[in-house]
Amino acid sequence: MTNLSMNLVATARDHGDSVALRCDALSLTFAEFDSAAARVATLLDRQGIGPGDRVGIMLGNTPAFALAFYGILRRGAIAVPMNPLLKAREIEFYLTNTGATALFATPLFADEARAAAAAADSHLWLVDDAGLTELVADLPEQSSPVECDDADTAVILHTSGTTGKPKGAELTHGGLARNAEVTARTLIGIEFGDVVMGCLPLFHVFGLTCGMNTSVLVGATLTLIPRFDPRTAVQVIERDQVTVFLGVPTMYAAMLGVAQEFEPSATASLRTCASGGASLPVQVLGDFEKAFGCMILEGYGLSETSPVASFNHPDRERKAGSIGTPIEGVRMRVVDSEGNEVTAGEPGEIQIAGHNIMKGYWNLPDATAAAIDSDGWFSSGDIGRVDEDGYFFIVDRKKDLIIRGGYNVYPREIEEVLYEHPAVAEVAVVGIPHESLGEEIGAAVALKRDAATDPAELVEFVKERVAAYKYPRHIWFLPELPKGATGKILRREIDVPAVGGARG
Repeated sequence: MTNLSMNLVATARDHGDSVALRCDALSLTFAEFDSAAARVATLLDRQGIGPGDRVGIMLGNTPAFALAFYGILRRGAIAVPMNPLLKAREIEFYLTNTGATALFATPLFADEARAAAAAADSHLWLVDDAGLTELVADLPEQSSPVECDDADTAVILHTSGTTGKPKGAELTHGGLARNAEVTARTLIGIEFGDVVMGCLPLFHVFGLTCGMNTSVLVGATLTLIPRFDPRTAVQVIERDQVTVFLGVPTMYAAMLGVAQEFEPSATASLRTCASGGASLPVQVLGDFEKAFGCMILEGYGLSETSPVASFNHPDRERKAGSIGTPIEGVRMRVVDSEGNEVTAGEPGEIQIAGHNIMKGYWNLPDATAAAIDSDGWFSSGDIGRVDEDGYFFIVDRKKDLIIRGGYNVYPREIEEVLYEHPAVAEVAVVGIPHESLGEEIGAAVALKRDAATDPAELVEFVKERVAAYKYPRHIWFLPELPKGATGKILRREIDVPAVGGARG
């Protein structure tokens, strides 16, 4: 039996008294974690939710997320994680796209969750740590996890691309289990007794696999920070004696900025750090290692690859700026526009094949066929190169993708919202270099003839309709947007002003 929740069952059996989850003053042992997840499975059963049904999770970085996630898997259902900051229209799409019949959501954003669940006809549980514990307190435990095959879908993670509408990447029990096992054993070296910092969002595949699932697999403690703050992170590292830190580049830069406020002993427990989500500046890597006395290993992956595809392995040479070499059981190559492998040093699209590749995009066979060829090679959309030693380097991110503070923002989604404004004729959303976030979001807008509005109004218009990390902070007007021969708007030819029009 493959069910990913069996890892929790096994660890609870072998290390039941060890602390599994910690968040501020709250801590749960593996036995308590497993018991609560088993009762969540019973809750789902009594709601009529069975194997293969989809259940949304819109919870923050708290133990409640972990209990809901493993309870869903134990029932044989499919988890649909989502950012708690999403607005009602976005939540509704996630629910209706997957046919999710229920949603666990945080009371902090109850209005958005209620509106979305009502529109999607999904049952809603508003729960925090105490609320979820109380909800299942009197329920019996589901006796054992539902049997699943390696190829059965465990999680649907929404990603996007040039179409604008998010696509649900189906990640399997087998793929997620193998990615967690390889990460723990060969990449980061996470073992029983380690303390892993959980400041990466659990609704994101990096935090989900490399943080939570690897910790459950080996019996490490996952110490959670509901909202990342660099000072809080350092304080928690000292308090809980954190040995493994997982973060995106902006987190490393932020912690580096407060390093001088702490004694070196505060982070003496740190052994290994891993970075992903965006390219880590070489300067930040070197300065952080010097300030905190630990090693940062950079890797690469996507939602569709569960996520880890390549990594700077701890037992091999590290090359500055490289995303390393393929992980165990995974192959990578760089191809030209015709799909032919290019020579070392030449740029091309990175393709990936192996156990980590998604099953496909939920209910989108054409998109799946376009992304994964008949030989199992997944086209990442990222431009990279590989050197003669087999180390991969990212040359450019996906053509239109904006990475703001480690979060992916897809221009088409924001453009669709701006097009809903009655004054907007044309719009192109672009990334603007930003010192700490990596990229900020900007929008060039051409107005309809005789229409009137101002940048500040448009900023507020979008801000009300999408998550806070997505709306454009800079909007400026152009008479018309540059276009190619076919009439397609050419984002790369848009002149970005030194200071954008409106700032949110």
